[in-house]
Amino acid sequence: MPTAIIADDEDLQRSDLQRMLQLIWPELEILATCEDGGDALDAITKFQPNIAFLDIRMPELSGMDVARASDGKCRVVFTTAFDNHAIEAFKLGAIDYLLKPITEERLQHTISRIKEQLSAGTTPQDLIQVMAALDQRLREPQEAEKIRWISANSGSTIKLFSIEDILFFESDLRYTRVVSADDEGHIRTSIKELQKGLSPDQFWQIHRSIMVNPRAIARARRDEMGNIFVELKNHREQLRVSQTYAWRFKGM
Repeated sequence: MPTAIIADDEDLQRSDLQRMLQLIWPELEILATCEDGGDALDAITKFQPNIAFLDIRMPELSGMDVARASDGKCRVVFTTAFDNHAIEAFKLGAIDYLLKPITEERLQHTISRIKEQLSAGTTPQDLIQVMAALDQRLREPQEAEKIRWISANSGSTIKLFSIEDILFFESDLRYTRVVSADDEGHIRTSIKELQKGLSPDQFWQIHRSIMVNPRAIARARRDEMGNIFVELKNHREQLRVSQTYAWRFKGM
């Protein structure tokens, strides 16, 4: 019976991958699910699975660190939210990658490839050599990584928001609200940090604590005091524009 571990520091991503694997490949036994790279490495050493599904970015040890340290012990499948990690080096040897959000169709392709390797009795190639090639590619100039999905907390629930569906972000001293047309959640990432992973035309900063999706803006209006407020197409909340960013609406 084929065996695997799953390592991802996001609860929702980890549980979704486990659910899809159980649906598409019911014969696969999931030996452990891990929240960080250290636990993943311990699980590989303890259980000796055939496959390790590793998130590239995890606390303590990254997925790449785990792959290096577990050289040849199992086949590696990386999961990543960033397009620029989906590079040619992943296609070498036993390494594959799954771009988040993972689809059943893409996962089926990966499973088919793994089944072929297991049936043929092929063993993973030298991961040290493969990881060296991957490191070299990652050091080459690339475009900045862009955020495609946001995992936000709402009470005890973790919700996944597509960046295209988010209407605005609003920060306070502790959290940032992530607001869509019919839902919202909270993250600990600041507006300043979010900007590093967003294109300038994706979200406009209109206040030091607010970024709005320009495609979500219905209109902007001035009140009797000259203050500018943004009204949204699919949300009743109105967002105040600070004087620093009033130039965006200078035609008013």
